Amino acid sequence: MTSASSNKPLVLFLMGPTASGKTDLAIALRQQLPVELISVDSALVYRGLDVGSAKPSAQEQALAPHRLLDIRDPSEPYSAAEFREDALREIDEIHQQGKIPLLVGGTMMYFKALLEGFADLPAADLEERAKIEADALTHGWPLVHEQLREVDPECAATIHPNHSQRISRALEVYRVSGRTMSALRAEQDRQADDLMSRYQVVQIAIAPHDRGVLHERIARRFQQMIEQGFVDEVRGLYQRGDLHEDLPAIRAVGYRQVWKYLNNEYDSDEMIERGIIATRQLAKRQLTWLRGWDQLNWVYTDTEDGRIRKKTTLINEILNFLP
Repeated sequence: MTSASSNKPLVLFLMGPTASGKTDLAIALRQQLPVELISVDSALVYRGLDVGSAKPSAQEQALAPHRLLDIRDPSEPYSAAEFREDALREIDEIHQQGKIPLLVGGTMMYFKALLEGFADLPAADLEERAKIEADALTHGWPLVHEQLREVDPECAATIHPNHSQRISRALEVYRVSGRTMSALRAEQDRQADDLMSRYQVVQIAIAPHDRGVLHERIARRFQQMIEQGFVDEVRGLYQRGDLHEDLPAIRAVGYRQVWKYLNNEYDSDEMIERGIIATRQLAKRQLTWLRGWDQLNWVYTDTEDGRIRKKTTLINEILNFLP
């Protein structure tokens, strides 16, 4: 579906910190606009992570189905690059249906990968890194910089000959993958240009003015999750036997703390306290991302004097941002 002021199809982003009310607002927007929802959440992709991820309930899904939920087993990691590919496919399909994609969630790395492209850099190779550092110890970083210049002159030109960390990583990437850092970054730029040239993206973020309000909501919601069976949910994952705490699914906020409780590393009170603290830290990181975000339209869920704003008011404000 194209916007009135552009020939480009419209794509909506609804972002915000955890517990800010994104899901409720997205469902309400679906009653006003011909939108289809795409989840942008690194925990919701996993089957069996329901209570602790605040996954939309069956009733909420009936009102507003979310795409990209429950698409992976917790034993199978899911990357930002995979999300980008899956989200673009869903966006195209929604447009073919004559509707507007509404991407809603709080995993900022996923939004960033979609907007800016994703350089699929190889994982750190400690053995290759050790070789590079040994070479630098013998001959000096300027000589290693020269080695980088021979294979990737464009990248080398942007790095000082004594900037050891950047030289090492760029050379490591080339030796491990066979592709230069410059080539990978160029591919990322092409991805970003492709998205922005194809779509008109309207980005909206919601949050309360008062971070204390958010902290209270996080604590209350975590307690509610415990009452709704969060520990039993994680116990089921724990007892499977094929999962461990280094997997992305188990590292998710809340899940890690309950896992440690089941592993007798925390008692119940400490688990709850640490879970709430970790969730608040997540919200802080999300807000930090958003404060530096370009072309972002803010909608505050409360007034500056602390009064909660009506959902209809928030929806009308969002509608005003649309072309």
